[in-house]
Amino acid sequence: MAESTHERIEKNVPLLIVLVIVAISFGTLVELVPLIFSKKMAEPVAGLEPYSALELEGRDIYIREGCYNCHSQMVRPLRAETERYGHYSVAGEFVYDHPFQWGSKRTGPDLARVGERYSDDWHRAHLYNPRDVVPESNMPAYPWLFDNELTGKYTAKKMQTLRILGVPYSDDDIAGAAASLEGKKEIDALVAYLQGLGTLIQTRR
Repeated sequence: MAESTHERIEKNVPLLIVLVIVAISFGTLVELVPLIFSKKMAEPVAGLEPYSALELEGRDIYIREGCYNCHSQMVRPLRAETERYGHYSVAGEFVYDHPFQWGSKRTGPDLARVGERYSDDWHRAHLYNPRDVVPESNMPAYPWLFDNELTGKYTAKKMQTLRILGVPYSDDDIAGAAASLEGKKEIDALVAYLQGLGTLIQTRR
């Protein structure tokens, strides 16, 4: 019995690899190219402002401590998600994020709408020892954030780099960055960052 074309391709490993790559490449182009040229992907939502110097440092601490390994920042447009977390995520919220922190794993809850949901004191207690406020939590504690001081040594340079990428920092923002961090600890920065997440779109369904 003669082999079908499908069987011949499956048995020819090099050809199969090439065809798989072609299929994936085509699918990627179909998905990404329209988004690249979509204005909605580049237009910030109403009221969106660049991160302040304190929030920017907090975001870098969030990345440094690997918070994205357990917490996503992307609410999908599914009823189960919007009922739990709030309005689904919108591209315009992340225009100034380089890189974005969408994530894909949720060992802990999604943080896209955590801003202003809890008090600063709650966040501080939670980060110092999560079990004090959430007894069943398996999140590690971060007590060193309460001791480490912010130097602001590289904050202005970060803002200058982000401005090249399209974030509208002014000369005054950059010049005053280091001064605005004087006397601040890393915990202050991380809490400021968390308190700003998702506050522009808070409608719950």
